[in-house]
Amino acid sequence: MRHPVSIEVCVDSVASAIAAERGGANRIELCSNLLEGGTTPSAGKMEVVRSRLKVGVQVMIRPRGGDFCYTEEEFEIMRRDLLAAKKTGADGVVLGILKRNGEVDVARTRELVELARPLKVTFHRAFDCSPDLMRALKDVICAGADRILTSGGKQTAVEAVPLIAKLLESAQERITIMACGSITAANVSMIIQETGVREIHIGLRRRIADAPETAVPSISLGPNADSEFPRFQVIEDDVRALRSAVDAA
Repeated sequence: MRHPVSIEVCVDSVASAIAAERGGANRIELCSNLLEGGTTPSAGKMEVVRSRLKVGVQVMIRPRGGDFCYTEEEFEIMRRDLLAAKKTGADGVVLGILKRNGEVDVARTRELVELARPLKVTFHRAFDCSPDLMRALKDVICAGADRILTSGGKQTAVEAVPLIAKLLESAQERITIMACGSITAANVSMIIQETGVREIHIGLRRRIADAPETAVPSISLGPNADSEFPRFQVIEDDVRALRSAVDAA
């Protein structure tokens, strides 16, 4: 079935990827380390997810968490990870590079876009860190990317509905604007109708059961853990509910 609005689900595991597809996602963004906003997944994860899914797979190309200003060594990692994603059969890659002043690094972005072809390229939420989103829009278009992932410079899409609509109007079909930022089944209809976007990006991860009781109770493996071994996963029914809300919109 062809849907008028595409749903991309951000996932960091095979189980989440399968749940997203079964729930009605059109494609997935595959990452690791979502606690830091997502970094490049391993080649093994890329290969297994690609082998299990029929929908599109977009691979995150991000060598570390933190800011989006990269050293030459980190940029070389991005080049190599991008080539690895192409070899595993990815349909596209997701990346973003900024200069120290927050402007889009057009030259480096263009280099990666050209290296990625014929894959599609999404410029991720590094875009929202730019001080001038309208200029950033022009720069990303100049760099040759196919899509921009944005919450309009705000924490949530709901807060930035007017600006997302303005970005879409200014894009003039030269690039796709994909909205993100706490989009749910309850607010997605309003976001679609008020902005005009035809692509949305969602997380929808939920905490699931912890590790078995054999885990050592006195050890915590991360500063963000509210218990010893928390796990999060996309749930098929959550994606299906959002798919229904999107189609109804």
